[in-house]
Amino acid sequence: MKCLYFLTPTLATTEQVSADLHAVGVRDFYLHVISRDESGLKRHQIHSSNYFETLDIVRDGFIGAALGFLIGLAGVGLLIYTRPFGEHVVPSFVYAILVGVASLFGAWEGGLVGIDSENKKLAQFHDDLVSGKYLILVYVRKHREQVVLNMMREKHSDAELVAVDSHFVNPFSDVRRVSGTPT
Repeated sequence: MKCLYFLTPTLATTEQVSADLHAVGVRDFYLHVISRDESGLKRHQIHSSNYFETLDIVRDGFIGAALGFLIGLAGVGLLIYTRPFGEHVVPSFVYAILVGVASLFGAWEGGLVGIDSENKKLAQFHDDLVSGKYLILVYVRKHREQVVLNMMREKHSDAELVAVDSHFVNPFSDVRRVSGTPT
């Protein structure tokens, strides 16, 4: 599945694009619009994006979990090395629980950091969104991609294809700008 990114200049254009995408078989679940004008999207019944698309919760959560895991391993290593409980044998599952708790705490902290930051995949479109444009994310399967692209080319010359991603869900993949668009 691919994620196609289109930039549109106005709410009216976005509404028409949404209707035409529905006409070629794209359901709301696979169509999300990112905009500063959330109330306009709601008023026109256009499917808006969710927090996982606009914020960096998942990416920062994974990074936090990895850091928590490493800190947990270091802590367990320190406990094994210093033997603070003397010659008493600490069961291995206790160490595994400590590493697990550190990983979960790291994921939680990372998610909290992610709530406060814009999704890294959207950073290149930040200025466009601030200026009032609408970013449409269309998730399509490979065999339907050309149908969507042809419809957009024929009916919506003012909607610009700006990027293609393998899938938006992967928080560590890079968004490829379509050649010919400004960086």
